[in-house]
Amino acid sequence: MYLDCLDELDQKILKLLTRNARYSYSEIGELVGLSRVAVKSRIDALEKKGIIEEYTTIINPQKISGAVSCYFEIETVPAALNAVIDRLYQSDTVTQIYRMSGACCLHVHAVAASQDELERFIREEIDCLEGATSVKTHIILARIKDVKGLRL
Repeated sequence: MYLDCLDELDQKILKLLTRNARYSYSEIGELVGLSRVAVKSRIDALEKKGIIEEYTTIINPQKISGAVSCYFEIETVPAALNAVIDRLYQSDTVTQIYRMSGACCLHVHAVAASQDELERFIREEIDCLEGATSVKTHIILARIKDVKGLRL
């Protein structure tokens, strides 16, 4: 459904990389029936088209002692929305910002190294957002399922 615009080999390559982005071109080639060079060429093309955005390491903050992960639902007056987004975007504590439909204008994820750092972030950043009309804070207690990107 998502991949209808791609041929079968590109779909297989993407599924393999989604499962394990550390596969070598040779390993992928063996699994899909292509040479290493052909696999590299296809992956390069997928990267150039922006279909593959990046390869990264995902760190689970809940496995790091003391780290606190939370979500904020932030509503703003329309004229302040871009300024609020710009301010939050600059913060190293903020990991994701989503513009939402419905009652919440922004859905913001943040990870702080400790409870004290989270309190400081709320006091110095969140509480000071000019034009914010409502802020709800939700501390994450447990990560049950966390899918990154599109699953094929």
